Amino acid sequence: MAFAELDGARIHYEINGEAGLPVLVLSNSLGVNLVMWEPQLGVLAPHFRVLRYDQRGHGKSSVPPGPYSIDQLGSDVLGLLDALEIPRGSFCGISMGGLTGQWLGVNAPERLDKLVLANTAAKIGVEDVWNGRISTVLSEGLNSVIPGTLERWFSTEFSAAHPAIISATSAMLHATDVQGYAGCCAAIRDADFREAVRTTSTPTLVIAGTHDPVATPADGRFLASNIAGAKYVELPTAHLSNVEGSDQFNAVLLEFLCN
Repeated sequence: MAFAELDGARIHYEINGEAGLPVLVLSNSLGVNLVMWEPQLGVLAPHFRVLRYDQRGHGKSSVPPGPYSIDQLGSDVLGLLDALEIPRGSFCGISMGGLTGQWLGVNAPERLDKLVLANTAAKIGVEDVWNGRISTVLSEGLNSVIPGTLERWFSTEFSAAHPAIISATSAMLHATDVQGYAGCCAAIRDADFREAVRTTSTPTLVIAGTHDPVATPADGRFLASNIAGAKYVELPTAHLSNVEGSDQFNAVLLEFLCN
């Protein structure tokens, strides 16, 4: 296992693909880890040096005292790139990872070749909902929110047809540290790019899911319409489009990144 010791966090990462290929960073959603990108790895690795990592508080990364901020999540990416001596690369984040990507697009465009924002929004949810989620998980544990999370993340039809995937995703959620989860909830709660995202100059692809109740197609269209030259693609999925619609997700990702 590989780790980067950053200022305030120890970040776990994995790299796949030959040295010399362009770098692509993949950033996970709330409550899971870098394993969530397995459906993309085989397709991407022949074309990119794929850098997956666990956001702070998740997976095998450390769990610093929270709450966290989107500045910290974005700075973790820059610190990881610096530690690996990677001057720039492309970035794809989903949900919370998409917020991290928006931060990078606003604050570190010189480090980015292309940017993919999947199933995310300039502002995800409202303060009261996130405060309630934080209070619930700290008092009752993640078990209290996992069933509802899975219902939002996958369509009913997909869940019924792919019980092994649902079980594996549930196991990832169960394994997440409660303090890390709550810390990242605070980062999502406080992140608001509705104004700042207009300054993004990096070539950007926005991916939304038709049936996503968390970051809706309207949220995706807002991002695409407020980032100059951004491309918008909508897939027939719920929230984790890279899993539920992996073939289509991979196709649009490769088309955008390789052209």
